[in-house]
Order: sequence, then C-alpha cells, then structure tokens
Amino acid sequence: MVNSPRRIQREQEILAATRVLFDERGLRDAQIEDIAKAVGINRAIIYRHFNGKEELFAMTLVGYLNELDAALSLDDHPEGDPTERLRRVTGAFLEFGETYPAFVDCAHSLLRRRGDELMAEISEAVMFRLGRSMTACLNHVVEALEAGVKSGDFEVRDPFLLANIFYNQALGGLNLARLQLTVREGNPGLPTVDQVSFDEVKSYIVEGAVAMARGVGAQTL
Repeated sequence: MVNSPRRIQREQEILAATRVLFDERGLRDAQIEDIAKAVGINRAIIYRHFNGKEELFAMTLVGYLNELDAALSLDDHPEGDPTERLRRVTGAFLEFGETYPAFVDCAHSLLRRRGDELMAEISEAVMFRLGRSMTACLNHVVEALEAGVKSGDFEVRDPFLLANIFYNQALGGLNLARLQLTVREGNPGLPTVDQVSFDEVKSYIVEGAVAMARGVGAQTL
C-alpha cells in the first residue's frame, strides 16, 4: 500500500497521541479508546494504520529509541577513554529510562513476547524500523566496547551480544530503581525491606557493565 501524505500525517497523529498518553498515564492505563479520542477518530481507524496494539507500541518505542539515540550522542565522546565512555553511555541510558518510565514499560512489553509471536503481529517494515532504531542506540555501547578491546582495557569477543545483554539488564535495573525497594534478610529467616535510590542502582549497573567488559565472564562472549 502506498503511503499518501494524509495517511502518514494520520499515523503521526496517532503516534503522538500514544506517546502523550504513555508519558502521562503509563503504558497500562493508555487505552486504544483514549488514543482514538485524543486524535478525534474511531478506534477502528487505528487498526487501519497499525496491525494491532503491539505494532502501535513498537512504533511508539521507535520514537523513544530515536530520542534515546540523540541523548546518548550528547554523552558519547568517541575520542575519550573507553571505560569512561562506557560509563557515560550506560549512565545516559539509565537517566533516560528514569525520565521516561513508559519507555521502559514499552520496551519490556515487546521483550516479553517470543520472537516468532512478535514477527507474526508486527509488519516487516515496522520491525525494520524498530531494529534500525535499536541498533543506533546499541552502537554507542558497541563502539565503546570495540575501542576498549583495541586499547586492551576490555576483553569481549562479541560486542553486539554484550551490548544487547547490557540493554536488557539496564531495563531490569530501571524497574528496581522505580520500585526503590530491596529485600534482604535482617535476622535469620526474617526478610526486611530497605529503600534504595536511583543513584545507587545506577552506580551498580554502570560499574557492573564495566566489570563485565573487563572481566573473565566477558571473555566467553
């Protein structure tokens, strides 16, 4: 199907309304009916532009990822020390996720699906755009890892795989940062709950990324 200017405009209106509702209410509370109402259309029209809710969410995630790429670019200094570069990029990713919790939820909603299920629900064109936007973000980490391998600071056989692992770990860590609670054993057999700040979680994740890039575990990747 040829995308007319009017069709493209309508898709952008739907995506903009979805993004606003995600940022205001979160992914769970943003209903298709609310998105349609914000655009001034019937919900059935949304499904003329997107194969389903998952494809709409995927395209919304593309928007988040494009903004994330721009944010990472501001903190990524290719000429700098690879270790500090990795720290800065990882930290910028976490700060973006902390600023936009719906980005984390949107990313998780797609990651929870099996690949074959996702491919059945999302068109090839949308999967291509999603992959391209995600790769642009991951490349900041990949290039930092490759620079570290070249300088002898890191030992990583597959920087792309490790970058994907970092991406998933950081999303999980952001859930903990949002919860701001940890569980530990106070007295034997008695669990207690402690408060944890975003900065504490961020510090562990950033230094964990550096340790994985340097450590023995990274040599097998």
